[in-house]
Amino acid sequence: SKMRRKYVENACGMRGWKIMAAINDNLQAVAARIRAAALAAGRDPSAIRLLAVTKTVPAVEIEEAYAVGQRGFGENYVQEALEKKAALNAPGIDWHLIGPLQSNKTRAAAECFDWVHTIDREKVARRLSEARPHDAPPMNVLIQVNVSGESTKSGVLASEVTALAHAIAELPRLRLRGLMAIPEPTEDANLQLQRFRSVRKLFDALNEQGFQFDTLSMGMSQDLESAVAEGSTMVRVGTAIFGERTKAKVAA
Repeated sequence: SKMRRKYVENACGMRGWKIMAAINDNLQAVAARIRAAALAAGRDPSAIRLLAVTKTVPAVEIEEAYAVGQRGFGENYVQEALEKKAALNAPGIDWHLIGPLQSNKTRAAAECFDWVHTIDREKVARRLSEARPHDAPPMNVLIQVNVSGESTKSGVLASEVTALAHAIAELPRLRLRGLMAIPEPTEDANLQLQRFRSVRKLFDALNEQGFQFDTLSMGMSQDLESAVAEGSTMVRVGTAIFGERTKAKVAA
């Protein structure tokens, strides 16, 4: 594409092509990790979806991932996503908001995204439902669970999830698909598994109550194997695809 050619020219020729090739190789490597983790857990690899996290990633690098078949992209900020969506104009992309959503951004989010992973208040869910365009399908939403109990992290405590789920289920322009979690990073593999397991048990318990959840969004570059082992259906991977964030990318 013109965007890709211009990027390669501006990125000093060979270095630009190397970046493009690296994204393709990295996507394949992540897919292989997901497949291996699924098979090790006795699961169907096709049941786990890869969400490419593109916070600070230039639109042209998203286009490269799109060119090799990636369709789900996760953004942390509404304004950044709006700019990239306008720059790409690529059909078939699922845009996911995976960062906290402020009340004053709900209208823009309702118009821009296909999914919001970070619902933790009825007020925000209600505003999303009211602002969702009527010519668009209902917005897919997930409840963010604060599984580690961190006071600085977004999400609701496990004990509060059921009440919030019932409230969201009543909203006409939202489709509640399941749960999302970002456990506190730890080097303790057993603790990592336990935290993911606690979210999966909550997910299962809600389905037993009659919810028809099909999405469990958990696992990132460093812990996706543990998340897949404990039932994740969607892993959110940025660094392992696009590399470490740099000042150049932040400025892009």
